[in-house]
Amino acid sequence: MSPTMSANSEETRLNQISEAAANGPASLQEAKRDTVDISKPARKTDFGFLIIPRRLRYDSERPFQWTLVLNLSFGFASTFTVANLYYCQPLLIEFSDAFGVSYSEVSIIPTLVQAGYAIGLLLISPLGDLVRRRQLILGLVTISTCLTIGLAVTDSLRVFSALTFLVGLISVTPQIILPLAADLAPPARRASAIALILAGLLLGILVARLLAGVVAQFSGWRVVYYVAIGVQAFIAVWCWAVIPDVPEKNVGLTYWKVLMSMAKFAVTEPVLVQACALNMASSAVFASFWVTLTFLLGGEPYEYSTLVIGLFGLVGMLGIAVAPIVGRTVDGLVPWYASLIANMALIIFQAVQVGANGIHIAAVIIGAFGLDVFRQMLQVSITTAVFKIDDSARSRLNAVLILSFFLGQVTGTAAGTHVFIKYGWRACAGLSMGFCGFQMIALFARGPMCERKTWVGWQGGWGSWKLRGTETATVVEEETKETEIAGEAPVVRDEKSLA
Repeated sequence: MSPTMSANSEETRLNQISEAAANGPASLQEAKRDTVDISKPARKTDFGFLIIPRRLRYDSERPFQWTLVLNLSFGFASTFTVANLYYCQPLLIEFSDAFGVSYSEVSIIPTLVQAGYAIGLLLISPLGDLVRRRQLILGLVTISTCLTIGLAVTDSLRVFSALTFLVGLISVTPQIILPLAADLAPPARRASAIALILAGLLLGILVARLLAGVVAQFSGWRVVYYVAIGVQAFIAVWCWAVIPDVPEKNVGLTYWKVLMSMAKFAVTEPVLVQACALNMASSAVFASFWVTLTFLLGGEPYEYSTLVIGLFGLVGMLGIAVAPIVGRTVDGLVPWYASLIANMALIIFQAVQVGANGIHIAAVIIGAFGLDVFRQMLQVSITTAVFKIDDSARSRLNAVLILSFFLGQVTGTAAGTHVFIKYGWRACAGLSMGFCGFQMIALFARGPMCERKTWVGWQGGWGSWKLRGTETATVVEEETKETEIAGEAPVVRDEKSLA
C-alpha cells in the first residue's frame, strides 16, 4: 500500500467520522462503529495460525472482484452444508433397525436437526455482522465436519440425536454466505448473485434426500455420513482457497446489541415486515405442496411407487436450473414488481392444481415446476429489497427473514397435511391459493416506491424498471459510497453504461 493512497483512505474514514460528530454523540458513535480502520495492515492468518492466501487478504486499494467462480463456490458450499439438515429424512427406517428402536423413537431426529437450525439462525447467523466472515465460515464448516464424524460412527441413539441437534445448530453457513455475497456483488448484479445462492440452497434440500436414499439403498446409512464428511472437508479447503478476508462491519458492536437490534428490525422496518409476511405465506405454499405430494401420487388415481414419487424431485431441479434467468430478471426490476409477477404466477399455477391435480399427472408436473421457479423469484426479490435497508446489518436482516421462512414451513406442513387428509387434494390446493391471496394483500398494502418508514400507502409513482430516473441515481449513489469507503475515486457512469 503506497503512503499516498493509505493517507487518502485514512482521510476518507476520518472525514466520515468528523461529519457524523457534527450531528451529535449518537451519530459519532455509530460512525465509528460502522467504519473500518483501513489504515491497519491486512490480516495474514486465520485463527492466528492458518495462512490466508495473499490474493485474498484485504486491501482497500484493490477491492475484491465479484466473479462467477466465487458465486458458484458460494452456491456449492450452500448446497452441501444445508444438505446436513435433510440427509436423515429418508433414513428413519434404517435408523430404527440399526439402533434397535421403534419408528416413533427415531421420528424425533428430523425435528431435532430443524430445531437446532432454527436456534442457529437466531444465535449464530447474526455474528456475520460482528466478526470476520471468512473465519466464521471456515470455523462453522470445520465444526460441522467433525460432528458428522460422530454421526457416522456412533452406536447410541442418544448420542446420535444430540449430535444431530448440534449439526443443525452449526449448519447456518449459507446464511453467513448470502449477506457476504450481497456485500461483495455490485448493486447491478446483486439479485443474480443472491439467486444463484438461493438455488444452491434449494438444490441442497433435493440432493440430500436423493443422495441419502440411493446411497443407503446400496451401501448403508453410515456411508451417507461418510460421504457428507468428505464433501464438507472439501468445502472447508475450498472456502479457505476462495473466500476473501473482508473486515468486520460493525467495530465495537456487542453480541447482545446485535440480538436486540434483530428484534428492533422485526418491528420497526416496514420493508422487512412486508417481506416476512410474503416469505412466510409463500414458504407455506411450498411446504404444503411438497409434503402432501406423496399422499397425492401414492393414492388414486396415480398409485405410484416410492421410487417414482422420489423422482419428482428432478422436476424441482429443473426449476432450479432457471436461477440465472430469475436473477437477471429481478436485477432489472424494482423488487416490488418482481414480487408481484411471482405472486401472480403462483396464483395461476395453484389454479391449475385446484382444477386438475387429481385428474392428470401433467397438472402435477406443471404445478411443481411453476412453484419452484416463481417461489424462487419471490425469495430473490424480497431478499434484494431487505438487503437495501441497512448495509451494515444484512446478516441480522437475513436471519429475521429466514426465521419467517421457517415459520411458514411449519404452518404449511401442519395445515396442508391436515386439510389434505380431511378434505382431499382440491381443498389443499385451495388453501395454497388462499396463502397466495394473503400475499397479494400484504404486497398492495405498501407500494413499490414508498419511503423506508412508510407502513401503508403508495408513493413515488408506478415505475417498474430499475436504472430509470431515480433508480439510476440510487445505483450511482450505492457504488459511489462503496468506492469512497474503500478510499478510491468515485466512478461516474451515465444511464446507458449502467444498463
